[in-house]
Amino acid sequence: MNELKKGDKISIHCYKHNGTIEHTSDCSIVLENNKDVLVCANGKTMITEKDGRSYYTNEPAILFFYKDRWYNVIAQLKSHGLFYYCNIATPFVVDENVIKYIDYDLDLRVFPDGGFRVLDRNEYKYHKKIMHYSDDLDLVVRNELSNLIAAKRKNEDPFNKKTIEKYYQIYRELQKM
Repeated sequence: MNELKKGDKISIHCYKHNGTIEHTSDCSIVLENNKDVLVCANGKTMITEKDGRSYYTNEPAILFFYKDRWYNVIAQLKSHGLFYYCNIATPFVVDENVIKYIDYDLDLRVFPDGGFRVLDRNEYKYHKKIMHYSDDLDLVVRNELSNLIAAKRKNEDPFNKKTIEKYYQIYRELQKM
């Protein structure tokens, strides 16, 4: 993981608990890699879903993958404001230039006005049952969702607009190279 450096290109693979792939993203650029987080960015990147459907994202995004937190955060720079899409997921690993993590369904959507909503609770309950999530795993997932909400309420990174602006500027500079 530590060999990734600013400017490197990397793909992203999201899996489910049972090992099936949920979706892939074709190319992101590394903006920073430190002891806590790997920050990447992409724009108009191709996403391929598990059923084979593909599409391109509409806006640039700054992605935060944490090395010891059970979530990742996507800051979406939409024309009508800064949105966040946060996945409750395992800490990531890097394997052959691919970021890999297991997604646990629960998501936090944050809106430009600062409001937020927890998404996919029913999907989580369903997958917990059919994929036999342990009680320990359930506790970790619920605690990390609480930690994520607390970070949002305090406007801690990455929920700080200046942080997103800083990384977006780095991304734009790297695109010119």
